[in-house]
Amino acid sequence: MINEKLLHYLQDYLTPRRKALFEKVLTERTNHITLVCQDVYQLHNTSAVVRSCDVFGIQNLHVIEEKFPRRIDKEIAMGAQKWVDINRYNSARECISSLREKGYRIVATSPHHDSHLLDDFDISSPAAIFFGTEKEGLSDEVLEQADATVKIPMVGFTESLNISVAAAITLHVLTQKLKKSDVDWRLSEEEKVQIRMDWTRKTIKNSDQIIERFLNQ
Repeated sequence: MINEKLLHYLQDYLTPRRKALFEKVLTERTNHITLVCQDVYQLHNTSAVVRSCDVFGIQNLHVIEEKFPRRIDKEIAMGAQKWVDINRYNSARECISSLREKGYRIVATSPHHDSHLLDDFDISSPAAIFFGTEKEGLSDEVLEQADATVKIPMVGFTESLNISVAAAITLHVLTQKLKKSDVDWRLSEEEKVQIRMDWTRKTIKNSDQIIERFLNQ
């Protein structure tokens, strides 16, 4: 549980502009939709997805690193890794189990004809959208476990998009649908407090020493 006195103390180190920006961004953040990247080989693609999550207000990104453990390229993510929570898993099974426990539907992206179009996708309950590798797509395990599949409508000869492009399009469509709906998609007050603390700590230089000094008062 967050020590709110500590949070208020730390926020005194922030400028009024920074605190106001935190509050503005938090009002648009959501955990109703979350994204999952499975064994994406190209480092810059995962980093670009982190950036898209921040831009479209997605607080949590999940990364399955069964084959390709990867760091986040800070230059491509443009600092977005500070504001988006990145959850790492050693296997698809572990990731799916964790997300189901949190109440998410498992939603695979697939160009197959029986997939739902993004515009028709039901956003009434929390959904975890899975994206696969650049060449092979999602694993059979994820496709078999999926509660639903979605696709981006395409009319050219190519039936797939780069993962970072596909993720950005998907997030744009689904977040716009959320904001036009009656779904309660915003963060809870408890979630906001936790994120405020995390963002504040990451913003303040030497925050660990400041916190230690506060706790030893």
